[in-house]
Amino acid sequence: MFRIAVPNKGSLSEPAATMLREAGYRQRRDPRELVLQDPDNDVEFFFLRPRDIAVYVGSGTVDAGITGRDLLLDSGANAVEHLPLGFAGSTFRYAAPSARVTSVEQIDGLRVATSYPVLVTDHLTARGVKADVVRLDGAVESAVQLGIADVVADVVSTGTTLRGAGLEVFGDPILVSEAVLIRPAAGGEVGNGLDTLTRRLQGVLVANEYVLMDYDIPVGQVEAAIAITPGLESPTVSPLHNREWAAVRSMVRRAEMNNLMDALYDVGARAILVTSIHACRL
Repeated sequence: MFRIAVPNKGSLSEPAATMLREAGYRQRRDPRELVLQDPDNDVEFFFLRPRDIAVYVGSGTVDAGITGRDLLLDSGANAVEHLPLGFAGSTFRYAAPSARVTSVEQIDGLRVATSYPVLVTDHLTARGVKADVVRLDGAVESAVQLGIADVVADVVSTGTTLRGAGLEVFGDPILVSEAVLIRPAAGGEVGNGLDTLTRRLQGVLVANEYVLMDYDIPVGQVEAAIAITPGLESPTVSPLHNREWAAVRSMVRRAEMNNLMDALYDVGARAILVTSIHACRL
């Protein structure tokens, strides 16, 4: 039975469960449930702390897992990223009191507070910077004000929390993170289970990114229309009862669908319909 580690709480937990459910796997109903078997898919789920998942995957205790790219890199575990999953995006940055530190090189000899000591140490070492990295489990933005650090390294979304603590970000991002599917670095005999999981998750990603667009178009305008909606391989073009018209079906990006509908209408398309994709295999 293929073993998959899933975050048991935090910002990764619910989106991961939703994605697995959309991929056709059973998911727990009771948040206190730690192990769930899905015999129909020959899979067993283990609900673990997000920070621990890379360790379990790297040791081979489980065959694959979902965690954050930042947590994977900070773990130092013998696991690797297998597939980015497109949710729980974040940016990891340095921050310090305004104008006091403005470049990574200026961190040399200073104290840096972070919840990701391995990730930060590796980033500084790669740039030849030596600093005292102070590990904290939370409230990193308060470290400078409380006098235990000169610089912080933390996840930044809008920067509001850091600015509230009198800090400003500087330098390039340390890391752009998101949820990822990970596997043991050594590979092993995970074979078909990992292949099936990967295809299913890729199907969910595509289904979330694309929609099906159907429309009727005068035969003389078919080429102009399919230039607007070329599809992934090639659109489906079918004759209608009125031979002067054709029906076209194509996959298009969800984010572009309204602009494409406008462009199609301008070249003569009518009865333009958009349908969500619930699952697919490409």
